[in-house]
Amino acid sequence: MTIDPDTFRSVLAQWPSGVSVVTTVAGDGWHGMTASSFSSVSIDPPLILVCLNRRITTHALIEASGVFAVSVLAKDQTVVGRRFAGQEGVADRFAGGAWQTRVTGAPVLTDAVGWLDCRVVHAYAGGDHTIFVGAVLGAATERIVAPLLFHSRAWGQLADVLPDAVDVADSGLLSALRHHAVPAGAVGTLATALRAAGVRVRVRDPHGGLDSTGDRRTATALVATADEVAGAALGGAGVLELPAGDPAGTRHILDEARRYDMTATCWLPDAFAPARAGEVLDAVDMLAALGCDEIGLDEGAEAASPRQVRALLQDATVRASTSARPVPLRVRLRDRHGLGLVNALTAMKSGVRHFDTTLGGIDGALACEDVQFLADRLGVACDSPRAALVAAAADLERHLGGALPGRTYRVPIS
Repeated sequence: MTIDPDTFRSVLAQWPSGVSVVTTVAGDGWHGMTASSFSSVSIDPPLILVCLNRRITTHALIEASGVFAVSVLAKDQTVVGRRFAGQEGVADRFAGGAWQTRVTGAPVLTDAVGWLDCRVVHAYAGGDHTIFVGAVLGAATERIVAPLLFHSRAWGQLADVLPDAVDVADSGLLSALRHHAVPAGAVGTLATALRAAGVRVRVRDPHGGLDSTGDRRTATALVATADEVAGAALGGAGVLELPAGDPAGTRHILDEARRYDMTATCWLPDAFAPARAGEVLDAVDMLAALGCDEIGLDEGAEAASPRQVRALLQDATVRASTSARPVPLRVRLRDRHGLGLVNALTAMKSGVRHFDTTLGGIDGALACEDVQFLADRLGVACDSPRAALVAAAADLERHLGGALPGRTYRVPIS
């Protein structure tokens, strides 16, 4: 049976792959091409392979030089992929790029996701292609970001998949009700109701706190210094929250948290501001290295768009999950311009499972009952039952004497 070439290509196009640029060096300079037919062969010794059409120039040059390099492209390097595929019509494909040589003389892209520098050790005929097997002489992971993908003759990125479950915490109620001068007894009753529903509640901050009993995992304390950790632990909190600061100060607080067997969440303010993206990602790396149990990203004063949330989380989730000890991310989003739940959906589809909220949204943050409502409509599990959250919101409404900013607490429970 003979397979029609167009059918064969169409079937192969359905296989999604990463995108790499294969380069080599010849007497007149550097040469390269975009390729997806790249694979690992062996860990010990480290070997990879590339498959190249025998009719192309790069094939002949690798055959002659005996060396090649592979640079794995990042999600923001579509232009590089197109250029080396001959789709940009440029005279010098390497112009303007961060290309350097390492071991063999073949150029590597130093701002790619990663690169491998190789010497050819085997060349096998494979129809109209040659399978070049390379011994890896140098390698590096330059940037921890999502990769560029190629599928069905189109460039793309990793697909968004909703998590199977999310959870909500309330880190704003204590401060907000203090601002509204609600009696401590009423605040304690609301906090107890939320904790009974499985919501982690901030029960203490530098300005005061509530008496806390029961499951320590549902009680958090926000501290500013290491001297406050002992009081937080003795007050019944099992989770310590702290603003990310200088590495030495943060490490000191984390060491104190470990003394009291507390989970530590480090918060980064104004996390989605575009001008701070690089700083925030560097901080994620630093906090993961210091041993934070969770890293929190707070939207802060500057309203974030879904595009900004997506851009930051796409890289932050990769960095946090690929650190030496994977660290979960939390987000605290505001409900501005009607975009709060859109941003929450964007966060879920970017891999976030943990949401810090405020009951009723009374401080401008997303309401915990709204995030639970969104999860329910998306078919995503949430441990906190809606009936308990709605009842707590109704109780809060009575204490405040007016409607809450939250969007869904009056929606009938189905």
